[in-house]
Amino acid sequence: MAISANLVIGYFKQRDWRGWVLPVAFVALWSVASYFNWVNPKLIPPPYAVLETAWQQLFAEDFFTGLGASLFRNLSGFVIGGTAGILVGLALGFSRWFDHLFGPSFNALKQISLFAWLPLISTWFGYDNSAKILFISLAAFYPVALNTFEGVRSVTLSQLEVAKVYGFSQSQLIYKLVLPAATPQIFVGLQLGLIYAWLATIGSELLLANWGVGLGNIVIRGREAFNVPLIIFGMLIIGLIGALFNRLAARVEARLLRWRGAER
Repeated sequence: MAISANLVIGYFKQRDWRGWVLPVAFVALWSVASYFNWVNPKLIPPPYAVLETAWQQLFAEDFFTGLGASLFRNLSGFVIGGTAGILVGLALGFSRWFDHLFGPSFNALKQISLFAWLPLISTWFGYDNSAKILFISLAAFYPVALNTFEGVRSVTLSQLEVAKVYGFSQSQLIYKLVLPAATPQIFVGLQLGLIYAWLATIGSELLLANWGVGLGNIVIRGREAFNVPLIIFGMLIIGLIGALFNRLAARVEARLLRWRGAER
């Protein structure tokens, strides 16, 4: 028991808890304001009301159905958009001919606001899953493609000259120099693509709503019923899952790019 207690104490001492100061202070202020009726409880419900709603929703079958639907759309769109982004970025970076032919169109299209595509997407595909996944794919595509292109073009002329001195073939030049040099930037694009894909997932469920299932529909139900605790619960779940995605992406990047630390 003493060893376990020491381990727990050591764990808490090693953690940096400063990031929790503002959230804890906010919840405390929120609780005090609700207790003394400084705010309208219909517009700003007390924290216990949100906890009660969370408890009810977490044990409801439709919550997990909606969570699964949102994750499926998000991951499908991210995989499609991320894969296309890497391929296009590599093509733009490796081939001057491809860059001159498609680069101007690519740079023009990336200036169009993502949400400006929604009317066209909904006209072509309606409001079902295919429209949402296409929208999410577009959100992930551009940051991945841009960062992949920048990663490939970050290889300096001196590095290429050294590779030529060592007699690198074309395939060795690509796989032993350009791709390793571009990998960190590609991972930056994938992280951004994952963030944008999750934002687009919720945005598509809100703006292409057809009363289907998804985490965005929780917020819609709360708004239609004027159920503010349900809206806050939906927002918290959306934020927590987004933060989890970001944390997992950072862990994967750190594990796969351990060789960079060894080089440095």
